[in-house]
Amino acid sequence: MVLQRTLKKEVELNGIGLHTGVTIQLKIKPAPAGHGIVFVRSDLEGRPSIPARHHYIVNTQLATSIGVGPATISTVEHLLAALYGVGIDNCLIEVSGPEMPIMDGSSVVFYEAILAAGVEMQKKLRPRLALRKRVEVKSGEKWAVAEPSAAFEIHGSIEWDHPAIGYQEFHYIEGKNSFRELMDARTFGFMRDVEALKKMGLARGGSLENAVVLDHALVLNPEGLRHPDEFIRHKVLDALGDFKLAGISLQGFFRLHRAGHDLHSQLLAEILSNPNHYEILNGSREELEVESAPVMLSGLLAVSC
Repeated sequence: MVLQRTLKKEVELNGIGLHTGVTIQLKIKPAPAGHGIVFVRSDLEGRPSIPARHHYIVNTQLATSIGVGPATISTVEHLLAALYGVGIDNCLIEVSGPEMPIMDGSSVVFYEAILAAGVEMQKKLRPRLALRKRVEVKSGEKWAVAEPSAAFEIHGSIEWDHPAIGYQEFHYIEGKNSFRELMDARTFGFMRDVEALKKMGLARGGSLENAVVLDHALVLNPEGLRHPDEFIRHKVLDALGDFKLAGISLQGFFRLHRAGHDLHSQLLAEILSNPNHYEILNGSREELEVESAPVMLSGLLAVSC
């Protein structure tokens, strides 16, 4: 049994938004036990809040975006992964724009800032969702499977027809692997896609300072890669952040092949759509919000067995 945690003091960071290219102010504040993780658009009238829950996901193209009504926040996965890495259950996150600052394209800046602020134990148990049924989501050659396990683990694999990538896999097991093995793995993209995005008015803040960029054959960053398998490490990092949107700690074996934010979202939605898929440990179902928003099932096949 594990107690819930929050920060000992507020964290404040500034950084460039990947798509807007403007400076975003970010404040991460302590919150009481049972509060959960909640984002606030501090730049909008009324300061609308957006709980970090899967049914508030509004877009999974290029990044995970959550929203309530017209208020949205994009690219929440890197900060959520850092909160997972430090073990934070409850905090209030104020963001001064429609996207999170990209920082260096990984979770390391967020992780180190939160860790430096300190962690405060709270007098309430951390509930855990334990898988009891196998759940699978597919889209073409991409698939994501969740199965019962005694631990929380993610096995990610990717395959790209590129000399710097090829086939890569990484198996993360909570309690066995350190989050530090993943936290500095950066987002990546291809120069052809970056140029196309900029023509669309996106990726205005993108640079070699906050992403690994590849051409048809090479990594263009002068410093090269931080890990030979940095690409799959980042994909697993993304998954940790996306699965934080369950709003509860997870216990299960998640196998992800060529999966991205879309399949992560669909897998969470499918798991939580049926109470027979899971049980809640150290808590009750009433503590878990399971209401569903419309989800994008086009091209996907959800199977539970």
